[in-house]
Amino acid sequence: MTVVWDDITILTVGTVVNAANSALAGGGGVDGAIHRAVGAELYDACRALGGCPVGGVRLTSGFKMSSDYIIHAVGPVWEGGDNNEAELLASCYREALYLAEDEEITTMAFPSISCGIYGYPHEEAARIAVQTVASTLPECLGIEMVTFVTYDQDMEEFYLGELESL
Repeated sequence: MTVVWDDITILTVGTVVNAANSALAGGGGVDGAIHRAVGAELYDACRALGGCPVGGVRLTSGFKMSSDYIIHAVGPVWEGGDNNEAELLASCYREALYLAEDEEITTMAFPSISCGIYGYPHEEAARIAVQTVASTLPECLGIEMVTFVTYDQDMEEFYLGELESL
């Protein structure tokens, strides 16, 4: 597992994970950036999937991106922590890993799911992400590299701290 502070839309990996909304319709943050990078083809492919529940994932082609695939993960909106948010967030990471393994994808990049407009506390989200990936990777032997892609230095430091504590 590694951490980079970069633009997830330009990484060359087997799959980029998109922090999607349940309609898979594009939006702000990472989701909007990925939809803008790909264009109408992605919108059409996502519309054909019919949405995705919170905590779930869906797969599309990577289209014009440097990644072969996009895994769309729908994270929870932070509501104070008493509405199963932690398990739903962990489910995004776990299900994305399982899907990547099933599709024989060996490298993947995760954004900070639910940390933008969905309001998840950043330090807690980084802890959940790193711990979930670390505990799930032994079940996904075909995955060679997971990269956590952050959008600012604070998030990068949260992820690095979590990786160091493993």
